[in-house]
Amino acid sequence: MTTAQQPKTRDEVRRITLPIEGMTCASCVSTVQGALRHLPAVSEANVNLALETASVAYAPRVPVIELVKAVRGVGYGVGSDDIRLLVKGLDDVASARAIESRLKAVDGVLDASANPATQQVLVRVVRGLVEAETLLEAVSSAGHDVTSLDAADSLTVEVERLARTEEIRSLRVKTVLSLGAAAVIMALMFVPAVADAIGMRAVNFIALALATPVQLWAGRQFYESAWGALRHRTSNMHTLIALGTTVAYVYSAAVTFYPSLVHRMGGGGAFGHEGGTYFDTSTAIIGLILFGRLLEARAKGRASRAMRALMGLTPRTARVERDGQELDIPIGEVRPGDEVIVRPGERVPVDGTVVRGASAMDESMLTGESMPVDKQAGSVVYSGTVNQTGSLVYRATRVGSQTALAQIIRLVRQAQGSKAPIQALADTVAAYFVPAVLVIAAATFGVWLVWGPEPAFQFALLNAIAVLIIACPCALGLATPTAIMVGIGRGAEEGVLFRGAEALEQAHRVEVVVMDKTGTLTLGKPRLTDVVPMNGADEREMLRLAAAVERLSEHPVAAAIVQGAAERVGADSIGAVDEFQAAPGMGVRARVGDAWVTVGSLRLADAAGIELPDEARAVASRLAEQGKTPMIVVRDESDLIGMLAVADTPRPESKEAVRRLRSMGIEVVMLTGDNKATAHAVARQLGIDRVLAEVLPEQKADEVKRLQAEGKRVAMVGDGINDAPALAQADVGIAIGTGTDVALEAADVALMRSDVRGVAAAIDLSKATIRAIRQNLVWAFGYNIVLIPVAAGVLYVVLDSVPAGLRWALGERGFLNPVLAGLAMAFSSVSVVTNSLPLRDWKFRHD
Repeated sequence: MTTAQQPKTRDEVRRITLPIEGMTCASCVSTVQGALRHLPAVSEANVNLALETASVAYAPRVPVIELVKAVRGVGYGVGSDDIRLLVKGLDDVASARAIESRLKAVDGVLDASANPATQQVLVRVVRGLVEAETLLEAVSSAGHDVTSLDAADSLTVEVERLARTEEIRSLRVKTVLSLGAAAVIMALMFVPAVADAIGMRAVNFIALALATPVQLWAGRQFYESAWGALRHRTSNMHTLIALGTTVAYVYSAAVTFYPSLVHRMGGGGAFGHEGGTYFDTSTAIIGLILFGRLLEARAKGRASRAMRALMGLTPRTARVERDGQELDIPIGEVRPGDEVIVRPGERVPVDGTVVRGASAMDESMLTGESMPVDKQAGSVVYSGTVNQTGSLVYRATRVGSQTALAQIIRLVRQAQGSKAPIQALADTVAAYFVPAVLVIAAATFGVWLVWGPEPAFQFALLNAIAVLIIACPCALGLATPTAIMVGIGRGAEEGVLFRGAEALEQAHRVEVVVMDKTGTLTLGKPRLTDVVPMNGADEREMLRLAAAVERLSEHPVAAAIVQGAAERVGADSIGAVDEFQAAPGMGVRARVGDAWVTVGSLRLADAAGIELPDEARAVASRLAEQGKTPMIVVRDESDLIGMLAVADTPRPESKEAVRRLRSMGIEVVMLTGDNKATAHAVARQLGIDRVLAEVLPEQKADEVKRLQAEGKRVAMVGDGINDAPALAQADVGIAIGTGTDVALEAADVALMRSDVRGVAAAIDLSKATIRAIRQNLVWAFGYNIVLIPVAAGVLYVVLDSVPAGLRWALGERGFLNPVLAGLAMAFSSVSVVTNSLPLRDWKFRHD
């Protein structure tokens, strides 16, 4: 992101994700989005149809309930969960009211009901916003002994699985019954022997009896959604379905009771409906659309596989030591400081630090790294990882929403719910789509009623119904978010975390990747390699002085000098210093005893006006050409007493990472504060042609700006605090896994592993995702642009005769059968979701 796009600080804005219920199409998205954006406190609101969520940025002073009211005010719901608490001593109404009051004051709590008879409290919260531990703290702070009867994370895998299973079950039942009724009605209407035996009017009454429960029961969801939209003066996809099927059903019912209407309307029915009724049309349309919803629900379930896998990593219980006893307790009851026991084959329940034992830990589910990581006393373990060999006892440090896994899940959820800029066109079209379709349907009816062939009314009616049914704003709404959801989820599985859809989209445009040298391309663990005393100085004394000054610096080079000196002269011999001073990117100086000692680069010597003899510069050049970083040691501003050299080993995978990026047509630039000779020596080892050397920390962002001024899209890869401004300035900032929290916070993409090959993987995944989005948008727009005119009857005008191969769909005159319009509409959104699913199996293309 550029400096013009700097986000507000966390004190100014809060970001949450609300689960939205009742949305079915892009028009619903527009309505909910508009309601949230209308609130003065909301600075950003992006609604995702595929995830059925709203990502909202708003002023923290506003309670969540205000956002909930805004969503409910336009006819939609906000998902909630119930959390049960067991409160000891809850035995009177006064206590119950006090506890209810405390819980309702928690932001995100919708309701709280305390029951003194059972000593339980049922708390209804906005799904995914409130942790059980937050509620426990609210009650325990009043002096009550309280425990949770539910898992700490109310949005568990089981809740989502059951919800999806129930949705699929309901859709399956309604689909089977609707299509079954449609098949029977078609058999009654189109088998002449039936009408001859019982008469066409009897056939119509039987069809009415079969169609009515389909219309009013199976199609109830369409009416409820359409009515909710109408009450709030808006419309959605269900408005079109409800209107189209109702027109067919009501007209057919009227003809059933008053057969003479058929003759008044111009004779027999269209598309072979000799009885003049279209019950088969209304029931088949509802059945086919429900069938499409069923397939879509299944596809969405597969699309969210990565998120379910992440959420399923946390065990439900933990084994802790309390008062000398081992207890199995719900994970929500684990507190920081608890000693947790993990046996071989078990998952780690919360983050912590090993106290006793040793083992190898499988962390592949978090980092994508397949090699086990050894753990012993002092090592950090993470929730969701698997203990492979020995038993461990560790002290819990981060629990609930604070664990690394919980933060990854939250980051992925927020990223999946964000909106990519490429979706802007679809959103704009969706806002006007349904009203435009209603106008087109009305115009279609009017035109064919006046100028259409006989029976004009029936053809006008069915063409209008076909327009209403075939129009699909749902495909527009799902085109981008489904691909974003799958792509970001797949990235998380591979250890590549995108902070938002915008970062995912921007990554595919990257033309230049700028990589910080130390800690990114190299291991970031330099070692002291050369000690060169000069002007008669004692080697051990020079080392002691240099190490004493560098000990107060946090730079990796300083750490290498201190460690090397300790190994050579002993740590105890390194003395204390006074008046420590640092020149960022150049070196340090301090007073050691009565003398001032300066340790730094040749640039520091030039800046400080320190004269260096030709011999010293020759030594420095020789060391730099070997890929080492030379450092001068000066006493009392002018007495050069020696030179040190440190070297940082390139990461084993860095050369391969550079090769992959170059094979993708991306230029790689190395950025470093090192001298030019050293920088070029390292660059030659890695196959990098362009080097920006001797760059001070505060100049890194300026170098990125210069590359951007050349008209290039720039990605910056770094790991340190001094990389944060450059990460923020770049079009895409990428932080590697060993990076500091500041660097990770400033980045758009985080690599969970310290493997720079992940940069190429992130860009390649972005390209694959954007490719899927473009295909989806082409289909969504193309489908509506082509088929709405066909449904309106344009082929009747442009074709002299219908080709024989299309007559099954268009009849003799070129009018689209509304049943086929329903079938096309049902599969339009399914095709968009299905086209995004291959991203689940994405792998980086090795050449």
